[in-house]
Amino acid sequence: MKTLICTGPQKLEYKDGTMPKAKADFAIIKIHRIGVCGTDLHAFEGTQPFFTYPRILGHEISGELIDTGGNQNFEVGEPVTFIPYINCENCIACLSKKPNCCINIKVCGVHTDGGMAEFIQIPARLLVKGCGLSFDELALIEPLAIGAHSLRRAQIQPGEFVFVVGAGPIGLGIIELARIAGAQVIALDINNNRLNFCSEKLNLRHIINAGNENVADRLAEITAGDMPTLVIDATGNQKAINNSFYYMAHGGRYVLVGLQKGELIVSHPEFHKREGTLMSSRNATIEDFDHVINCMKKRLINPEYYITHRVFFDEVKTEFKSWLDPSSSVIKAMISIR
Repeated sequence: MKTLICTGPQKLEYKDGTMPKAKADFAIIKIHRIGVCGTDLHAFEGTQPFFTYPRILGHEISGELIDTGGNQNFEVGEPVTFIPYINCENCIACLSKKPNCCINIKVCGVHTDGGMAEFIQIPARLLVKGCGLSFDELALIEPLAIGAHSLRRAQIQPGEFVFVVGAGPIGLGIIELARIAGAQVIALDINNNRLNFCSEKLNLRHIINAGNENVADRLAEITAGDMPTLVIDATGNQKAINNSFYYMAHGGRYVLVGLQKGELIVSHPEFHKREGTLMSSRNATIEDFDHVINCMKKRLINPEYYITHRVFFDEVKTEFKSWLDPSSSVIKAMISIR
């Protein structure tokens, strides 16, 4: 089978791979769609933590099931996606029903080879049913589930002000799902194209451009001086992460979804006086996948808004680097295998 391998920073190579063979408890999927996410782009850049080369990228996958691996809840030929976080099932996190932060986790496309290939073999227990959704929709579930998990971690409340820092693909999912939950959402970015997307496609009332506005003043204006009770970082940018500690309301929560290699730096008195709650949010669980699927089935989410670029598998090597350029206005690049 044909594969696309990231052999090192800024290097992609097509190579022939070995077709997976049937074995107990492992399903085989013929891949139809592959979504490109920030993790893939950062791996290509050489800035992704937890990453080693060479690696087949890709974990936002949908396709046709050609071997169920013995999972009796599925049938050969049905459309599926899967949870791309392979957990050990035995560590303290797994036994506490937190497989998304398993001590021994192996994320497809990061720790193990992912889906930029014609076929992929995964533990059959991680399969997720298509539920009548299209291949495009199924490939979007995982990145949206990341956002759903962060909001569930934060115990989002209807009516509260939620400040989402970063309107990239993950941030946009958080914004949309927070809006669906009934929150008053505020988006921050420095990219006007993304902020316009928030206004025009997601009907967001409150947007702030950090490049030309005073963020603290605008937040105070929007929230009548209270500041947001929930702040979520979706940038993975050290400066943005550290600055956002100052934007949280007294008694508020701060959730880190974005990931960077550096240190958190915050004034202890500023954080302490707020009695703030700081938490990280990693990956997602089946509950989050189910929530996104239900939102899609109810048409609360329009997946077509997110897919701004489409390419065939044999075009990816040529096009991939362009998606790092902000002027490309990419939100989600979707790869089709023909």
